[in-house]
Amino acid sequence: MSTLREGALAVVDRLRRRGYTAYWVGGCVRDLEMGREPHDYDIATDARPQAVAALFDHAVMVGAKFGVVAVSEGEHQYEVTTFRSEGPYLDGRRPSQVEFVGAEADVQRRDFTINGLLHDPAAERTIDYVGGREDIARRRVRTIGEAEARFAEDRLRMLRAIRLAAELEFTIEEESWRAIVSHAPAIQQVSAERIRDELTRLVCAPGRSTGMRQLLDSGLLRTILPEVAAMVGVAQPPEFHPEGDVFTHTLLVLEKLRDPTPLRGMAALLHDVGKPPTFTETDRIRFSGHNEVGAAMAETMCRRLRFSNEETARIVSLVREHIWVKDLPKMRPAKVKRFLSRDDVADHLELHRADCLASHGDLSVWEFATGAQRALTEEEKRPPRLLTGDDLKDLGYPPGPRFKQILESVLDAQLEGRVRSHQEAVEMVRREFPLGRSEDPGAHRAD
Repeated sequence: MSTLREGALAVVDRLRRRGYTAYWVGGCVRDLEMGREPHDYDIATDARPQAVAALFDHAVMVGAKFGVVAVSEGEHQYEVTTFRSEGPYLDGRRPSQVEFVGAEADVQRRDFTINGLLHDPAAERTIDYVGGREDIARRRVRTIGEAEARFAEDRLRMLRAIRLAAELEFTIEEESWRAIVSHAPAIQQVSAERIRDELTRLVCAPGRSTGMRQLLDSGLLRTILPEVAAMVGVAQPPEFHPEGDVFTHTLLVLEKLRDPTPLRGMAALLHDVGKPPTFTETDRIRFSGHNEVGAAMAETMCRRLRFSNEETARIVSLVREHIWVKDLPKMRPAKVKRFLSRDDVADHLELHRADCLASHGDLSVWEFATGAQRALTEEEKRPPRLLTGDDLKDLGYPPGPRFKQILESVLDAQLEGRVRSHQEAVEMVRREFPLGRSEDPGAHRAD
C-alpha cells in the first residue's frame, strides 16, 4: 500500500475515532472504481472545520467558510471538506452561502456523477447516490442534476467536462453537451488562471486531440483562444501537408507528442498560430515569417492566460524556433553542437518529431539530430571558456555588442577544433577581429 493511501486511511480513521462520519470522495473514488491508482485523496466529513483543525497538527483553514481544511498525515497533505449544500452562485464561480448538511445532500452539489462517489475505506464499500458507477461503466461524463444549473453555478465546469472526458477518454452525455454549447460564451466570466490550468491539463491528456476538437465544436475555443480557432479552414500546400488544414495539422501534432508536458502541449498547440495571418497564395501556398509572427502571438496569448515569465519564454522559443530543426544537417558543426547542448533541446526535438509525423512523416532530420546529440561529449556540451569578456578588455576591445559576436566566434572555433587554447583564441581574435584605430589603446599616444 502506498504511503499516500495509508495517510488517507489514517485521516478517516482519526475522524471516525472521534465519532464523526468520514469518507473518501471525488476523483480518488472514481479512480479506484476504474482500477487506477489515485494521485490524491480528498476526504468528506460531518465534522465542522474547527473540529477538523483541532484534530490535526499544522492544519490550515483553506476555506473555512466553505468547510475546507488542509491536514497533514505523514509526508502527505489532504483536503478535508465538511458536508455542505450551497446557495445560489451569483458570480458564476462561488456560492453566495453554504449550509452544512449530510453526506447525500453534499454529493448533490458536486459537478459530475463520476466525481460524486463516496468510499468507506474501512468497509471497502463505495456509496453511489447519483449513478456515478453506471456512468463509469458506460464511460461517460454527466452532470449531477440539471446540466444547465451545474454550468450556471460554475462556468469553468464546461471546460472541465471536456478536459475530464479527454483524460479518461470518455464521451460527454448529450444533455451535458447541449448545455455546454448553450453556455459557451459565458466562459469569459472565468478567470484566466483557472482556464489556463484546465488547458494545460487538457493538452497533456490521452484524448487531447479529441478534447481540442470538442472545444472548437462547443464554441469554447473561439472565446478562450480565438487565434487557435482561426486555424480552421486555412489550407496548406498538399505536397508538404497532405493531412489537411492548419487546425487538423495542429491536432495531429498534439496527438503525436510522446510524454507531453504542459509546455510542450501548449507549444504544439501554438506552433503554427502565425499561419493564418501570414497566408499567401501565388505559385503555391506560403506562410512567410509565420514563426516570428506566431511567436509574438504566442507571447500575447501566454500573457493573457497568466503563464509565468519563464513558461512564456519557453513556449515562445519553441514557437519561434520550431522551423530551425529541419536545417540542422545544413548547419556548421559548431552551430549544431551548440543547439543540441541547450537545456531545452529535448522539447525542440520532440516538437519537431511530432510535427514531422503530423505531416510528411520523414524523421530523417530527427534521427540525425538525436544521433548527433548522443555523440556529444560532456566537454562539447559544456566547453571551458577559452576567452572571457575581461580578456577582451585586456586586449583593448571596448565593451559593447561586438563582445558577444567575438565570444561566440571563439566558441564556434573551439567546438570545431580550430582553436584549443587561450593563446590560440587570442591569436584568432586579433586576426579575425582587428582593432580599429579608434579602438587601439595606442592610437592616441603622442609620437
